[in-house]
Amino acid sequence: FQVKMFKIMYRTFSTTRSAKTLLERELYQGNSVVRFVLNDKKVNTLSLAMINELFAELKAIDKIEKVRSVVIAHNGKSFSAGHELKELTTESGSEKHNEIFNTCGDMMNFIRNMKVPVIAEVNGTAAAAGLQLVASCDIVVAGKSSKFLVPGQKLGLFCSTPGIALVRAVPRKVAMDMLLTAQPIDSEAALRAGLVSRVVEDSEVKFEALKVAEQIGHFSRSVTALGKAFFYTQAELSTVDAYRYGSRVMVGNLKLKDCQEGISAFIGKREPEFEHSNDLIEDAKKN
Repeated sequence: FQVKMFKIMYRTFSTTRSAKTLLERELYQGNSVVRFVLNDKKVNTLSLAMINELFAELKAIDKIEKVRSVVIAHNGKSFSAGHELKELTTESGSEKHNEIFNTCGDMMNFIRNMKVPVIAEVNGTAAAAGLQLVASCDIVVAGKSSKFLVPGQKLGLFCSTPGIALVRAVPRKVAMDMLLTAQPIDSEAALRAGLVSRVVEDSEVKFEALKVAEQIGHFSRSVTALGKAFFYTQAELSTVDAYRYGSRVMVGNLKLKDCQEGISAFIGKREPEFEHSNDLIEDAKKN
């Protein structure tokens, strides 16, 4: 019953197409969730045009205060097959190749640094740079039949840049197995390895991703942004430094109006009314 009602709730949305139709954009939950749909042919290659368009959209969205989360989905059986191989021939030249990999890397880093969470919605195959995009997202919802692979070895082009995101998402032995053998793993193996957050029936992937976005939307945007930034920063620190840094962040978090509103609401047994701002409350014990 709950799933049925959820489907009914999200039948209504607005959709816009870009001039090149590489991306579709759908708005949900009072325009607080933006769902980008990769829509390039059958395999959604991350051509330079696709990367530039998605990157530009993500940068624009991150500035909109009303947005609480972003979903990256796809049309067709492939989430993304990776870079467009026609752009990687010698005829394209090293300058073009540098532009492709540098721009792609910048976009992956930007996803990590965005204020809002980014959810990958995978209902098919994610390969090479397509897997890199999945691994760069904060949360990944996958259908049971989805496959994940870094098949560069088959082409004589080791998946070096996709491996950067992959090894930060799964154990090294798993990453090296995937990179060296070029063999795919299924969604259950991806879940066990930590590449995927949730696995559901293929028919439920979109609704599950939107449910995740809805849950995130209940909370303070400013606190979510703070938490996301802290999570990735502390992951690169030693345990000792992470705890020292975490203590400072927690103290700062307590000064946020939204934090004190949440604590007050819990004590008062009511629902919090978050402002989603970075406004601070003065320390009452400060002289």
